[in-house]
Parts: sequence; C-alpha cells; structure tokens
Amino acid sequence: MDAAEVAKRLAALEVSRSGFLFDPRTGHTYTLNETAQRLLELFKDGRSEEEIVTALAEEFEVNSSTVERDLYDFFCQLNSFALLKE
Repeated sequence: MDAAEVAKRLAALEVSRSGFLFDPRTGHTYTLNETAQRLLELFKDGRSEEEIVTALAEEFEVNSSTVERDLYDFFCQLNSFALLKE
C-alpha cells in the first residue's frame, strides 16, 4: 500500500478528543493513547514522516529513534487490525 492509499484510509478514520478511534467501514472502535492520538492527528494533517518524528520528539521530549520505532509499531498495529486495508 503506497502513502496516498494509507493517507486516504487514515482520513476515513474518526478520532474523538478522548482518544476513541472509530472505523466507519467496520463499526469497530479502538482506544488510542496520547502519543498515538497525536501521531494520527499529525498524519491526517498531511505531515510527512520526518515532520511527525520531529514534532513528537520535541513534544514528548524523547529522541528521534524512539519516535521512529513507535511510529513503526503504531502502523504495524493499524495493519494488524486491518485499519489500513481497503
């Protein structure tokens, strides 16, 4: 799946202020922690992976490699729940 398809799929997901993620395609809901909620928000705003890593490293006061690993893990989880599939 290319970046445009991922962006389209993520744009279809709804996230409440309290961190509940709703997949309108399936009706399933998921709970996001603060970091995942912010990551998804930045991605849906059209930020590049590099911009997301920089922003989260600054906001959460961690190094970039930690954010990169968390970003990878987050997308693996989205994929395992079939949230990135059409």
